[in-house]
Amino acid sequence: MTISNNLKSQLQKILWITIGWTIISEYVIFVVHAHLLSLELDVSHIDYFHFYKVGLMTGILAGIIGGSCMVFFWEKWLRTKIYGWCMWNMWWTYTAVYVVVGVPTSLFAESGEIGLPILHPQVVETVYSDFFNLPGLQSYFLWLFVVLGTLILMLVNDKYGPGVFKDFLLGRYFHPKKEERIFMFLDLRSSTSIAENLGEERYFNFLKEVFNYATPSILNAKGEIYQYVGDEIVVSWKVDSGTENANCVECFFNIQRALNDKADYFDRQYHVKPEFKAGLHYGYAMTGEIGLVKRDIAFSGDVMNTTSRIQDKCNELGVNILISKYLLDKLNLRPDQYNPREVGDMMLRGKQQKVMLYTL
Repeated sequence: MTISNNLKSQLQKILWITIGWTIISEYVIFVVHAHLLSLELDVSHIDYFHFYKVGLMTGILAGIIGGSCMVFFWEKWLRTKIYGWCMWNMWWTYTAVYVVVGVPTSLFAESGEIGLPILHPQVVETVYSDFFNLPGLQSYFLWLFVVLGTLILMLVNDKYGPGVFKDFLLGRYFHPKKEERIFMFLDLRSSTSIAENLGEERYFNFLKEVFNYATPSILNAKGEIYQYVGDEIVVSWKVDSGTENANCVECFFNIQRALNDKADYFDRQYHVKPEFKAGLHYGYAMTGEIGLVKRDIAFSGDVMNTTSRIQDKCNELGVNILISKYLLDKLNLRPDQYNPREVGDMMLRGKQQKVMLYTL
């Protein structure tokens, strides 16, 4: 069974959450251990290896169960629901996960400490009382802050786009550098007339919904959303990601399929069936951090202008997608996959040399 890129990305998030929370859990055990040693108390009777095993168990269970809740539910809630509703539902799901993880790990810890079976009445009674005393509440709020901190990191990562936040943290683009990049400029067809018919508020909601339905296809194709410019989406790929399985081309057709699947809905809500046109090109771009207050990673170079001009030609040629020969040669498309059709050497606005274009 083939796993989609989107699902792979979600599973990777859960893996990293599990690793991070396991490290935090073990660190808490280490801090308590070190604190007791610093007090010069006799702790020879305490089996700390047992408690480190408890920390490992806690981190793994919390990461898998809690991380799954965050990735598969909380992120979606925050994008689609009002914050009051989100806060309430995240609080009770966090509490439920805390209990589901805390009860078995506490039973295991207490059982090992006093040498009785896990479900012995004395073990159960001790765990029950510990859940509601001061150390139990401290643990509850400690993990609540860990969860909220993790969620904030995930939201910041989504704000900048997958992989971009990591580049910020590593300072990869602190100094501008030249990169090979694939770009796709997506533009909504007939956007001016749609805006006039719908009015400002309904048109804004229309755009928001169109972009929401388009985004999963972009992420699934390993694309990086560079900008939303009015009714246009600029998507970028590193060359390996964009050429793998022709991701950059698949992205466009998957977006069209996603919108076609929702055509009846858009027709009922807005009396419009949204459709994109796209231009794709490949070349070198200067990439670097820009801005003092609102920093971002920006691209500049001829490849950006050329891609935009290629997309402009879609209306003139009556096609939905145009791709340059430079990029087409990089993709090595299978004969049974697409049927590229040459539309000719085209003179693009503002360019001195013609560019060979194809449609699919």
